[in-house]
Amino acid sequence: MNGWRHTRTASVPERRQRAARAGERLARSLGQRGRAPSPVRLDGRVISRSFWGKAWCANLESYRDYEYRLPRGRSYVRSGAVLDLQIEPGRIAAVVAGSRAQPYEVEIKIKPLAAAHWSRLKTHCAGEIGSLIELLEGRLSDRVMSIVTDSAQGLFPKPGDIGMSCSCPDWATMCKHVAAVLYGVGARLDTQPELLFTLRNLEHGELIAAAADLGAAPAKSRRKRIAAEDLSGVFGIELAEAPRARPARKPRAAADAKLPAKRRSAPKPTPRSGTVKRKVGGSRGKGNAKR
Repeated sequence: MNGWRHTRTASVPERRQRAARAGERLARSLGQRGRAPSPVRLDGRVISRSFWGKAWCANLESYRDYEYRLPRGRSYVRSGAVLDLQIEPGRIAAVVAGSRAQPYEVEIKIKPLAAAHWSRLKTHCAGEIGSLIELLEGRLSDRVMSIVTDSAQGLFPKPGDIGMSCSCPDWATMCKHVAAVLYGVGARLDTQPELLFTLRNLEHGELIAAAADLGAAPAKSRRKRIAAEDLSGVFGIELAEAPRARPARKPRAAADAKLPAKRRSAPKPTPRSGTVKRKVGGSRGKGNAKR
């Protein structure tokens, strides 16, 4: 006999029992460190049901680099093999049950979305997303859906943006454990869609803010005066029309300043009461005043 041995593939019930036992051990281990595991649990065979979860899985399956490893990954995530899944900015960390007693540790790094790419997305979506709730629930127009799910220009990572590692002995870049974790992300987006933006290191509220900034008018044009009839309707009173202000009269000095020097009028002295005008002679000391 040669040294080759055939390894029997475990059935789905066997994998589920194995995953359940591994999950209990992991829970005890993490509990000693003050943390509870966050496993991926599916309701039936459907991996994702929401817009964002389905879009993530569809994007994953659109790349030929992954197509030969994805079926085993789907089988693993359906059997509850993803015992713990943590999603952070630019990083996915998971623990996956396998054929051995000790579960495998998976780490997936995602490059952040380029600033120029994110800016284009905000510009294209501006004015078409009504609220943050609509965004997270995936209640978007067909145009916005096509923008955010585009394989080249959308929110989802491309194969070149993803770095994978697993502690299993499989030589493949994407082993079945990594594939199970990636499908687990799609399942997690059903309940926490904001984690997609966390993973890509984005602030999802900026898509709403971009719409507000685009529709906002300049500050001066947004300042509106309330008419008198509007105030009357608000306060229930009639407002009297304000009297028109008369134009201020210019001071005489200012008016004279505009005239030529020859035409400027000198101020006339005001006669004092009780005084008598006298005519004085032309030379001092000669003649007397005439009464």
